[in-house]
Amino acid sequence: MAFSLQLPPQPELAADVPVDLARVRQPQYGRYLDELEPGQVFEHPRGFTFDRSNMLDFARTFMQSNPLYLNLQYATAQGFRDLLASPQMVFNVTLSLGVQNDSEKAIANLGYYQVQFLQAVYPGDTLRAFTKVLERKDRGPDKPGIARIRTVGVNQDNQVVLQYERKIMVAWRGERLPTTPAPEVTVAFPGEDAPAVSLPLGAGVLAPGLTGPNTYAEDFSPGDIIVHANGRTITEEHMALTYLVGNSHPLHFDRIFSSGLSGKMSGEPIVYGGLVFAWLDGLASRDVSEHAIWELGFTEGYHTQPAFAGDTVGALSRILAVENVPGADGYALVTMQLIGVKNSSAAAALEQYGADLFIKEDSKRELGKDKIPAKIFEIERRLLIKRRPA
Repeated sequence: MAFSLQLPPQPELAADVPVDLARVRQPQYGRYLDELEPGQVFEHPRGFTFDRSNMLDFARTFMQSNPLYLNLQYATAQGFRDLLASPQMVFNVTLSLGVQNDSEKAIANLGYYQVQFLQAVYPGDTLRAFTKVLERKDRGPDKPGIARIRTVGVNQDNQVVLQYERKIMVAWRGERLPTTPAPEVTVAFPGEDAPAVSLPLGAGVLAPGLTGPNTYAEDFSPGDIIVHANGRTITEEHMALTYLVGNSHPLHFDRIFSSGLSGKMSGEPIVYGGLVFAWLDGLASRDVSEHAIWELGFTEGYHTQPAFAGDTVGALSRILAVENVPGADGYALVTMQLIGVKNSSAAAALEQYGADLFIKEDSKRELGKDKIPAKIFEIERRLLIKRRPA
């Protein structure tokens, strides 16, 4: 039914309406530790519609080299029905959709676990996200606790596109204002207990010159260390990019908020970690993933130091395993470790720190080793990569 509303001249009312300071409201978002109950489910607001322009902008901004995310003809030649959104964009958008409910009050994101990409995201697809609180760890009344959460992204057809877990450090509310209650969720929490991916393997090949010659599965062997040549200097662009993917945590774009904190988090806004990860992934892409047909996922990922505007980040990859794929002789599963450093070239960091770069920072103390101040990120990722054509 069509609706029509006549618009008479609008009178100015402010001077005639008394100011009542007893009626001030200060909406608060995110959740403190005591507001995160195990079993609680959030359906996150808004959703996000992907379009070709923002998909291409993201892939270029974060230096992706895989033509699946840049070249429509290439993507369709591989059997996909359209250009693909890069996994980093899907991950960043899904995580960001949840921030308003699950982590806008978080002190730190402690890690990513069992991240699994299950469906392609195409132009016109709309993602929604759900989060379930799995566990709450109390470390005492005067210390922040840790919440473990599971987030699932679904498309407009209710297909699970992405699922993952992460841990966040969150303070108790204490005397602070309570957060705005989330609506009751009336749908079942989605997710796949035995996830599977269906891919168009064995499709045609378009212009092999569109990809480099040294990133087929045969080019990788366990133990290989690949030093990615270029770095990327981050500017204050990161604040706009944070909100471009929908992340609403003020730590990343509100200088008043960030400078009011204590410790190493205090001062300039901190670069949202998902963007740092995306840049590191992009810096590595022309050396390791140009011939990847799918990012299966990643796990045990940690931001070991914050990054700020003005920092230059660099990346290294170490090959952990190369495995055959039953029923798909033209492909291999390649597992690798991605390491990020800042304010040092990747080559200089490797020369200075050697094998210690590839040891988890949280394991250093028990090994009697010092943490590496230049190291900012560590994760393991698994890719499905083409073998070299005969």
